[in-house]
Amino acid sequence: MFKTVRSLMFVLVAMSLLLAACGAPATEAPTAAPAPTQAPEPTTAPVEDPMAMYAPDAATGDIITAGSSTVFPLSERMAELFQQEGYTGNITVDSIGSGAGYERFCVAGETDIANASRAIKDSEVEACAAIGRTPIEFRLGTDALTVVVSTENDFVTALSKEQLGKIFTAQVTKWNEVDPSFPAENILVYGPGADSGTFDYFNEVIVSPLYLNADGKADADAGKAALLGAPGAQFSEDDNVLVQGVEGSKFAIGYFGFAYYNENQGKLKAVAVDGVEPSQATVDDGTYPISRPLFIYSDAKIMQEKPQVAAFIYFYLSNVDNEISDVGYFPAPAADLQASMDAWMSATSMK
Repeated sequence: MFKTVRSLMFVLVAMSLLLAACGAPATEAPTAAPAPTQAPEPTTAPVEDPMAMYAPDAATGDIITAGSSTVFPLSERMAELFQQEGYTGNITVDSIGSGAGYERFCVAGETDIANASRAIKDSEVEACAAIGRTPIEFRLGTDALTVVVSTENDFVTALSKEQLGKIFTAQVTKWNEVDPSFPAENILVYGPGADSGTFDYFNEVIVSPLYLNADGKADADAGKAALLGAPGAQFSEDDNVLVQGVEGSKFAIGYFGFAYYNENQGKLKAVAVDGVEPSQATVDDGTYPISRPLFIYSDAKIMQEKPQVAAFIYFYLSNVDNEISDVGYFPAPAADLQASMDAWMSATSMK
């Protein structure tokens, strides 16, 4: 009996397992992972930076600049920084006066850049054209031409433009002839030489108006002759010589760019002109009567044939506002500096 029941149960269990196997869903085979998709090969080469060749550490070859003694300390500073940023060529900065700088650039063709404290004259542009050069002007900043006396001078604080004109042309030769309250001592005069843009500007603004031609206009030639003909006047293209001369006497007076006064404030005292002292504020608002623009000049052909020259000018324009106040001058208006950069872009065919 038990054997029969056990056999029956075995049959029932076997049948249930068979039915379970028949009703179970089929197991799917695992799907293979898709092969990774490779990035397409680039169809064009990477675009090179067109400005890379003008980086200081990419520039090779020599650079020669010469001209204004006023621009000299600024150009010297920028040349030093250019070398610190990786330029390994030789860069020469000569202080010979604006006029002499234009002559070396436009007549002799010996320099790559002319430094100037006055705009180039038509005659100088013509001289440049004769040797195949077309000067391009780059405005750098503004100088407040500064009249100075020794710190020992305890009587002069301000003079008018007319008084200055008479002093520097020896129409008055003693201080008490300028003002009766001043001592009856001889005036010792120091000034830049005739090759200097500072001389030209002082003549234009201060002296020439005292010498009118037949048409009633300021006569620059007559003013120049009067300045150079002043008895006892001392002239030098080296502003440091003028600093030493004025510093050496209580009765001396001189003039030069603001940077040289700024550098020697412990030895010299600035004289207000028409009641206004030189400063950033008086230069910006136009009240200081003897401020003037500062420039460098080059030529498109030079800049294209000598990329190191273009690189230096680009570096100069890009960094001048960071350095100019420390040197002792004042930044150019933003629009003028942008115009200089636009001129650079055009000269190098970047625009």
